[in-house]
Amino acid sequence: MTRVTLSLLAPPLAVCQFGCATCCAAPIGVFWLAGMAGLIYGGLGGPLRSGSVAWWVVGLGVMLWAVASIWALLTIQRVNDDMQRRGRPRGPLCRMLPASGSALDESDPLEEIDRSRRDG
Repeated sequence: MTRVTLSLLAPPLAVCQFGCATCCAAPIGVFWLAGMAGLIYGGLGGPLRSGSVAWWVVGLGVMLWAVASIWALLTIQRVNDDMQRRGRPRGPLCRMLPASGSALDESDPLEEIDRSRRDG
């Protein structure tokens, strides 16, 4: 999928795949899930539980989904601009995490404690 299509359908996944997951994938996901909940809840009648669709709740859900999509597009664009301007593959927050495919430190902390007791 393209960046725009994935940003419109699933904004948190777009940020994780094309941008920087540590930047703001979690709050984008909250807005996206709240938008989906608003669409479903409004379709079921909303807070009045009427037999018809609560259009104001559906509208709120659409607005939250739109905010998540726009936020995802802006985040992806920022990461791409940062990569082109500075020549770095990832943004400043992403550099805190190890790159995909890099070796992680999988040493056992308890073994390190035992080693330090034996040495000391």
